Amino acid sequence: MTALGGPRAAVQARPTAAVLDVVIPVHNEEVDLGPCVRRLHAHLSANFPYPFQITIADNASVDDTLKVADGLAGELPGVEVLHLDAKGRGRALSAAWSASSAPVLAYMDVDLSTDLAALLPLVAPLISGHSDLAIGTRLARTSRVVRGAKREVISRAYNLLLRGALAARFSDAQCGFKAIRADVAAELLPLVRDTGWFFDTELLVLAQRAGLRIHEVPVDWVDDPDSRVDIVATALADLRGVGRLGRALLTGALPLADLRAQLGRAPLTAPRAQPGVTPLTAPSAQPGQAQPGQAQPGQALPGQVPVGLPRQLVRFAAVGVASTLAYLLLFVATRGILGAQPANLLALLVTAVANTAVNRRLTFGISGRRHAARHHAQGLLAFALGLALTSGALAVLHVVSAVPARPVELAVLVAANLAATVLRFVLLRLGMHHRRT
Repeated sequence: MTALGGPRAAVQARPTAAVLDVVIPVHNEEVDLGPCVRRLHAHLSANFPYPFQITIADNASVDDTLKVADGLAGELPGVEVLHLDAKGRGRALSAAWSASSAPVLAYMDVDLSTDLAALLPLVAPLISGHSDLAIGTRLARTSRVVRGAKREVISRAYNLLLRGALAARFSDAQCGFKAIRADVAAELLPLVRDTGWFFDTELLVLAQRAGLRIHEVPVDWVDDPDSRVDIVATALADLRGVGRLGRALLTGALPLADLRAQLGRAPLTAPRAQPGVTPLTAPSAQPGQAQPGQAQPGQALPGQVPVGLPRQLVRFAAVGVASTLAYLLLFVATRGILGAQPANLLALLVTAVANTAVNRRLTFGISGRRHAARHHAQGLLAFALGLALTSGALAVLHVVSAVPARPVELAVLVAANLAATVLRFVLLRLGMHHRRT
């Protein structure tokens, strides 16, 4: 790996070399491709102060998309075409970014749902060296978004799932409007396994764990009503990706320590004391009392993470992902037979009992039967709260829509389960953390 410690250097490029390469991944987009590229090219020519390139990454189109792309390359300066024989947005982006010589790489969806006014704010921190990756976010308070309720619920539920399962701190993983420094991409792309829609999420999680700075830009975004994304198939693939990436993080299969050493920004250090200035000291404590700023055994200082909490959170999150997947499978399997509310009750009860047993052993390190009844009673209390949250969410959804679409129903349940999971962790930790045998 290339050593990249310390502040990032600002991008230096020859006047004739492209500073920015904007990749547009396409599959069977012969109608939208021409207007999209012409509009993007005109915007960059009028508003972008650096040399640029537009790369059309055609991944296995079977219509005239490649022919249209070749025509655009001949018509507009700075437009290049890359053809791949296999489908997959992640595959197209990885290939195009790996082949590019530009120091800053970006991509956007062909429908141009994101207002192009956000492009310069997106890439400027990367050009200056201030940040390493940049994403457009539709979930910021200042973002302006026009889209249906179904996509809004699914998007927010997915990002809540990422926060709970993978401890993600970025707000919008799936907005098709992102940029990355080429030196950073060269280190991260070989570690990203997904070739489809989960590519963005996996790249961002790795970047976060490597200690990279991710810049977020509020965007104006208008949903494309002609979008052909298969929501159900994409959601299932994303859940599988979350499970795979969670296992890799939990087992240490990824070289995160090496990534952080090579790519991460070093923590800031406190300024040194000025010569001749004596730091203030606190009065001595009485015998048997803790010094000011010193914790009692087993107690965390203010602002510190409680003892054992990080490891417990990781294990609890892994158990939670498995429980959520099992819950969804049980709900889908029984929903057509029992109806929504009974299926929710059954799936939640079964997974709640199993969740308590597994967390008791793996997360909190408790074995044997001692206090088992008490722990399962606390688990059932958490189950009751989870049932209230999920049943209430289902009831509200069915008031809003008499026959909601199945993906919307599942997304609402996932969001409600995430809220219930936070309550479950608090209750179980209060009851089990200090009673380990």
